[in-house]
Amino acid sequence: MSLDRIRIVLVAPSHSGNIGGCARAMKNMGLSRLYLVAPDEFPSDQATARAVGAEDVLDHARICASLDEAVADCHLVVGTSARGRRIPWPVLAPDEAAQRIVQTAGEREVAVVFGRERTGLTNEELDRCQALVNIPTDPGFASLNLACAVQVVAYEIWRTAESQTQPKSGTVAATMDALGEPLATHDEVQRFYGHLEEVLVGTGFLDPNNPRLLMRRLMRLFNRVELTNNEVNILRGILTAVTQPRAKQKHD
Repeated sequence: MSLDRIRIVLVAPSHSGNIGGCARAMKNMGLSRLYLVAPDEFPSDQATARAVGAEDVLDHARICASLDEAVADCHLVVGTSARGRRIPWPVLAPDEAAQRIVQTAGEREVAVVFGRERTGLTNEELDRCQALVNIPTDPGFASLNLACAVQVVAYEIWRTAESQTQPKSGTVAATMDALGEPLATHDEVQRFYGHLEEVLVGTGFLDPNNPRLLMRRLMRLFNRVELTNNEVNILRGILTAVTQPRAKQKHD
């Protein structure tokens, strides 16, 4: 199976050598699409030296200003995290995440997102993810080097792809939901979230000065399902109707 629809996204990597190490880990496992969000230093001689044969991955790496730019056209975004959060996200083991990633990548764009070397992904960045993958480690020393983390996840993706059989005739295309409707992209879902927050503030339901994690909880709710284009349009239509005054009916 082709892995061309899977991208590895590194958010604000601070060590250029780690970028090269990640590129090598990717190429070992058949992955070639590297996205870098605001790297501290790239291109870099150190990155090239650490790539050791995977220079082509570095040469074709795409540099993005934000995570939203890096995953805009993706239908599935999986983040990585080594620590618990105040609001829990659905957490998958690497092999479970690989099953979902490979299945989705049959027809759709997928991003696997890795955070900063020291602090990982922020809660705001995790809001962009449908699920998290956590690599089990010894609790006494849980910190993994960035390239090592990429290697573990990439290995599970490769292993899953190698063992996966071709879908049987009649299987619903991966670009569709179970009813055959096209799924919404990350960018379309994010625009819905922006519209939702605007309406909640406008109606007074959400106090921007005391948000109490409301939007994060709502995003987590919607991220648990795969919204279709039609569903996003319906939801945004409802929001528009809420904010527009109803036309007065004329009576004879």
